[in-house]
Amino acid sequence: MGATKTDHFSDGQNEIAILTKALGHPARVAIVEHLVEKNECVCGKIVEIMPLAQPTVSQHLKELKNAGIIKGEVEGNSICYCIDRKAIEKINQYFSTLLRNIKNQKNKMTEEQKIKEMVKQKYSEIALQDKTNACSCCGSGSCSTEVYNIMSEDYTKLDGYNSDADLGLGCGLPTQFAKIKKGDTVIDLGSGAGNDCFVARAEAGESGKVIGIDFTPAMIEKARINAEKRGFKNVEFQQGDIEEMPVADNTANVVVSNCVLNLVPNKKAVFNEIYRVLKSGGHFSISDIVLTGALPEEIQSAAEMYAGCVAGASNKKDYLSYIERAGFKNITLQKENPIILPDDILQNFLTAEQITKYNEKPIVWSITVYAEKQGCGCSSGCC
Repeated sequence: MGATKTDHFSDGQNEIAILTKALGHPARVAIVEHLVEKNECVCGKIVEIMPLAQPTVSQHLKELKNAGIIKGEVEGNSICYCIDRKAIEKINQYFSTLLRNIKNQKNKMTEEQKIKEMVKQKYSEIALQDKTNACSCCGSGSCSTEVYNIMSEDYTKLDGYNSDADLGLGCGLPTQFAKIKKGDTVIDLGSGAGNDCFVARAEAGESGKVIGIDFTPAMIEKARINAEKRGFKNVEFQQGDIEEMPVADNTANVVVSNCVLNLVPNKKAVFNEIYRVLKSGGHFSISDIVLTGALPEEIQSAAEMYAGCVAGASNKKDYLSYIERAGFKNITLQKENPIILPDDILQNFLTAEQITKYNEKPIVWSITVYAEKQGCGCSSGCC
């Protein structure tokens, strides 16, 4: 194995590596502890605390001095050693920062889990409601007569449309733009009651296969009932987290999703997963909510607005960058529309003055975006 090329790393990383490497022996740790405890320079007595011969102790002292953790000065016939406090402070600062980052990451994971549980509860309620009483995914929790269809689009003219499976939770028509061919395997992320899956099945035909993935058990049950009623044998529904799909690599020709990724805290992970499950040469068409500006803090912090698709939306540029960084090519915006939130929803969070300012320019947009996983030339599509 070749030598490590330290010039590939930052000065700070190299410095910490040198300091921590010098502490990589219990004898040297014991020496440092002894010097810290004494809180003064120790002359010629360090060997007394070590169950080691003087030459060995001297070598350990040399290692610590070369790393800059201790300082040594000649005083008479002895060498006096003391701690270099600056080095200890650097080590302390590094590990304190590391622990703080670990704690922040743990808190972030806890917060993401809270969001997921809140979303699961919200969509379980929607799945169990009568369709006539259900709120749009982008409602606020108090259904406005204007909210129910403010984002959903008309599916009724698409082949395979099923009214029982249409809960009005979408923000586009991704299957209309998905270029699904006969025999394709299609994955629908956040499949809900099965609406997009059934439209995709009409495109893929009897020789194709459609897999719906949803986080909410009540939605999975509702979708399976809808599929069973219609005798669909090539449509299946799996409960799972789309950040970690219960699907093998290189499974799908096409991935679709309708107003779902905005509900997921880690969107980058989802696009990485989409890339993984797509076959070489496969593609996706996804309708979603993005932002072109900053939402008012009152909306960002409202849990019900997260479940309503708005507070969890990413900045448009960031969203598209996640797709590019996952490895996708030929990224294309197939459709985009501004979303106007009704005042009777906004008034739950904003003052009249804030509503006026918010309405000056659309911030929330519905987009349908397409991208491809480029082929590598292997005939099996396995790469």
